[in-house]
Amino acid sequence: MLNHVLIAHLLGATIWTGGHLILTLVVLPKVLITRNIEALHQFEQQFEKVGMPALILQIGTGLWMAQRLLPDWHSWFALDNDISKLIALKLALLLTTVLVALHARFRVIPTLRDQTLNWFAVHIVTVTLLAVSFVVVGSLFRTGLS
Repeated sequence: MLNHVLIAHLLGATIWTGGHLILTLVVLPKVLITRNIEALHQFEQQFEKVGMPALILQIGTGLWMAQRLLPDWHSWFALDNDISKLIALKLALLLTTVLVALHARFRVIPTLRDQTLNWFAVHIVTVTLLAVSFVVVGSLFRTGLS
């Protein structure tokens, strides 16, 4: 069962991280040059259909696997072993991602126009870096911290 959950988690990570890398490395530079905010909206609308379910899948499977590794959730924050440190780091990345996304969704996107496009770009790049960090930290569950 763990293998199936891990595969689902990795597929979610592939979609989430890959989509944000495409957004940051392909779509965003063109939008910043052309100032075509509509192209950004179009990508976001399409990606949200698969990106949000992928993120929800990652959260669910990630919590399930964390519980399997350390059944007492208090121990997730003990930081007395590599697993607890990695789980706490993943949760910190998740919290940061949620905060950046909520700020973008409710404060930046509603007022998005040419003058605020660069500020939105900062949010996009930040979420992308957080997504890549999720992947790196996830790999450390297998390889260890040292």
